[in-house]
Amino acid sequence: MQTETSKTLINRKKLLAMIPLSERTIFNMEQRGEFPRRIALTSRNVAWDLAEIEEWIETRRSSGTQAMRPGFNSSATTCGSAPLTDKSAALLRRQ
Repeated sequence: MQTETSKTLINRKKLLAMIPLSERTIFNMEQRGEFPRRIALTSRNVAWDLAEIEEWIETRRSSGTQAMRPGFNSSATTCGSAPLTDKSAALLRRQ
């Protein structure tokens, strides 16, 4: 017996209503493999599989971790890209 699977596709407008990220951020995440890939319907129209988007949301919800900002290092106090010494951190606190 065959199981029928329903493939519901959503357009960009519906995706952006579900996911509060910019189009560019979503595109970048797709390129890094961190977000479901779009499906090209025509040369000017793309869509996403609703089930994949809902699964992505649920995975994010259940992971319990928050995404880190690019370049952010939680293991050390930093200023730019160089770690702060105790002396420089004290100087910054005084300012």
